[in-house]
Amino acid sequence: MMACGSPSTEVVDEFEKLVIRMNPPRVTVDNTSDMTATLVKVDSANKYGTLLEVVQVLTELKLTIKRAYISSDGEWFMDVFHVVDQDGNKLYDGQVIDRIELSLGAGSLSFRAPPERSVEVEAEAAAAQTAIELIGKDRPGLLSEVFAVLTDLKCNIVSSEVWTHDARMAALVHVTDADTLGAIDDQDRLDTVKRLLRHLLRGGGAGARDRKATARAAIPAPRRDGAAAHAPRRLHQMMHDDRAAAAPQPSSSSGDGGGRGRPVVEVVDCAERGYTLVNVRCRDRPKLLFDTVCTLTDMQYVVFHGTVIAEGSEAYQEYYIRHLDDSPVTSGDERDRLGRCLEAAIQRRNTEGLRLELYCEDRVGLLSDVTRIFREHGLSVTHAEVATRGARAANVFYVVAASGEPVEAHAVEAVRAEIGEQVLFVREDAGGGEPRSPPGRDRRSLGNMIRSRSEKFLYNLGLIRSCS
Repeated sequence: MMACGSPSTEVVDEFEKLVIRMNPPRVTVDNTSDMTATLVKVDSANKYGTLLEVVQVLTELKLTIKRAYISSDGEWFMDVFHVVDQDGNKLYDGQVIDRIELSLGAGSLSFRAPPERSVEVEAEAAAAQTAIELIGKDRPGLLSEVFAVLTDLKCNIVSSEVWTHDARMAALVHVTDADTLGAIDDQDRLDTVKRLLRHLLRGGGAGARDRKATARAAIPAPRRDGAAAHAPRRLHQMMHDDRAAAAPQPSSSSGDGGGRGRPVVEVVDCAERGYTLVNVRCRDRPKLLFDTVCTLTDMQYVVFHGTVIAEGSEAYQEYYIRHLDDSPVTSGDERDRLGRCLEAAIQRRNTEGLRLELYCEDRVGLLSDVTRIFREHGLSVTHAEVATRGARAANVFYVVAASGEPVEAHAVEAVRAEIGEQVLFVREDAGGGEPRSPPGRDRRSLGNMIRSRSEKFLYNLGLIRSCS
């Protein structure tokens, strides 16, 4: 087998760079073709992972993708995204449009030469922090205990993202030394942090062979470019790997919508065109497209064509995919596994519970105190996004009662009174309603809902014929 750093591989990489230099990406922001959305058109030389990078950029700019038409057959990548801002309006802010063109234009995506200054700043910030990856059995009060241990060990929490799904909790936490405010480089101290957190995450489960009792606390090695890992993508990878360690679970999808709030995922053989067809229907929410594309990419699938429609409370996604070696999925077991993994990726980011936002002066131990108050009033955190902006904390928590039921109003008021009504706010979460479908809907009809639109686009390009 040829080594990764072999001359042949280097020649291929140099050839790809030459092709990209000869065919720089073209990004067009069009505010005239659609009455309700701004069209972002991206044309560039194609490379594995390009679609994910483009979707990640649009998501991080807090844009909502209402529709998308994807085509990347051959060596060229042509995508059209219909986007709106957080208020549902077209993009008229010149600074936002400039950021789109700068982020997606020549020299911006990772396989091109990135702007040196931005990489240096990101690398410096990552080098000044220590990343900790956690995964283990979820239970009420767990996050409070994790933050309390970190505070006792004189770790200042700079940022964190926490997800819970299927009785598991995964977190990516960035900390600094509480005294120096720099990265922690004492290996004995790091070993103590990992040991104590791993003990918490096990949660007194049945035994080492019980997946619900397994736990992991790790300090990941720095990336080669020095930058921090993309938190949502890394959390998807962590929970995917954790799920893979468990026994396969049967798919929960069904023709009537798969139960309350469950996505419907179909993976269908499209042999006459040499593709595998993936259909997704679920409740719409922010970042949904990133989650599905991220999962397909990390599972080593390539999206050749696709259509996304997310208007109203439901989202419909259709992808024509193949393996990296250009072959379709031929195994029924693999199709089932892909469907289960997409369902899990969608569900693990469904924010459950009441949204609480905390904005205040940051200090060491703040998160330990706040989550302790949550626990003392019977609130359990299902999702958290923790950030520090200068000297201020900007944190979002989704909470339910310890029983899993919605939080009682009196508990919320008691928490706000103790933490401070001027710094802790209750927000309505615009997550959309539950998917609705008539009883007895034919499962194959899911693709027909959106195929007429997607194929109109792909027919015009002369790239695909129907596989119905």
